[in-house]
Amino acid sequence: MGLYQKLHELQKKVVGLTKDAKGNAGDYVSGNKILGIIRPLMDANGLLLIPEVLDASFTRQDYSTSKGQKSEMFCSLKIKFTWFDTETGEKLENLWASSGMNGFDKGYGSALTYGERYYLLKFFHVQTDKDDVDAPKSVDEELSLQQIIAQINGFTTQEQMNWAYATYGDYWGKDKEFKAAFAKKQAEINKSRGGQKR
Repeated sequence: MGLYQKLHELQKKVVGLTKDAKGNAGDYVSGNKILGIIRPLMDANGLLLIPEVLDASFTRQDYSTSKGQKSEMFCSLKIKFTWFDTETGEKLENLWASSGMNGFDKGYGSALTYGERYYLLKFFHVQTDKDDVDAPKSVDEELSLQQIIAQINGFTTQEQMNWAYATYGDYWGKDKEFKAAFAKKQAEINKSRGGQKR
């Protein structure tokens, strides 16, 4: 399977994500949730996403708040995201723009985080409007049991297993195949970590 086919398979599995975080501008899908879903699917398909900052500009922003004057750093970035297939060596490059504003030492990081989050959402056309009655179900509701097991089989870290345990906990009392697959992968990760348990 080539790079484009793998990306298409990944897109088919990430149907929609409900917003799980709140900010000054309203609710949004957090980076942790996006990566918690997409990263295991990338690992399972041997895909890497490589970000490269091509250009960055910084502008000081001074403004008034109810608590007085405040200064932050507005950062604007031009980023190149490159998909790399570790099996075939194929590459796909995309140019992307991002911006962020935060404290002087955090503006750059905010712009990077914002850029990655929205690049993934827009690249895979992920639905995020939970108020739309025609919106597809969130990915954890949409994935079949076999897709969930395949996702778990692609995990490589304890953090991913913790996420799966919290996300798919309902299967523990319902499905023996899920429990067996989870237990097998957990044993593999425990062994790679020197026998540490979750």
